[in-house]
Amino acid sequence: MILTIDVGNTNIVAGCCDGDKILLMERFNTDHDATPLEYAIYLKAVLEMSDIEKKSITGAVISSVVPSVTDTIKAAVKKLTGIDALVVGPGIKTGLAIKTDNPAQLGSDLVVGAVAGIDEYGAPLVIFDLGTATTVSVINGKKEYLGGMIMPGVMISLNAMVSGAAQLPKISLDPPKKLIGTNTVDCMQSGILYGTAASMDGVIDRIRGEMGDITVVATGGLAGRIVPLCRNKIILDDKLLIKGLMLIYKRNI
Repeated sequence: MILTIDVGNTNIVAGCCDGDKILLMERFNTDHDATPLEYAIYLKAVLEMSDIEKKSITGAVISSVVPSVTDTIKAAVKKLTGIDALVVGPGIKTGLAIKTDNPAQLGSDLVVGAVAGIDEYGAPLVIFDLGTATTVSVINGKKEYLGGMIMPGVMISLNAMVSGAAQLPKISLDPPKKLIGTNTVDCMQSGILYGTAASMDGVIDRIRGEMGDITVVATGGLAGRIVPLCRNKIILDDKLLIKGLMLIYKRNI
């Protein structure tokens, strides 16, 4: 079995795969101050909750956009399993043709998502990853990564609005009861969720205007709340990064 770990600014997603079968996927907070032992305990708990013994782990692969946490997670995997995890980065075989101005600047999470997206859905393809930031990856019909967009994430936008407006309360991101809110909380929920959905629809329409027909995929922790509110057809795939990490692992063993 292969342990997959994607380290984001807000959350870490741990998965475990047996061949092409995903046995588990769990999400926990990224703790910049945690030690390798503390992360090893988190990972041990994740495995035990799915009745997976640590001795059954034969390999591990990590993608990370938080350099200060990457080595800590790698050390945690070593402490827990005795395995030196593969870390997605320069020198790793991905099979992805990157056509951006500086390919080395492309985040490992975007690389991993693009690798999985192309394999699973073909090209041309647009991938939305709704995490701390909302990122857009654009792949052309030749399966080349052209570039994309980076926008404020849902929670960043919400927190900025609350911190900057004294009379706006902190709210949960429950599905809005209706488009036009009739109280402060409903207005905020509708504005954040429908506003994000409308921005995604607008971006999709503009990309289609340049590229023609495209497949659109969304992933990330908040994708499940936004995609149902969009007017365009968007495939929701919350396991996209786990699939991509497994593909990259297989290409490097």
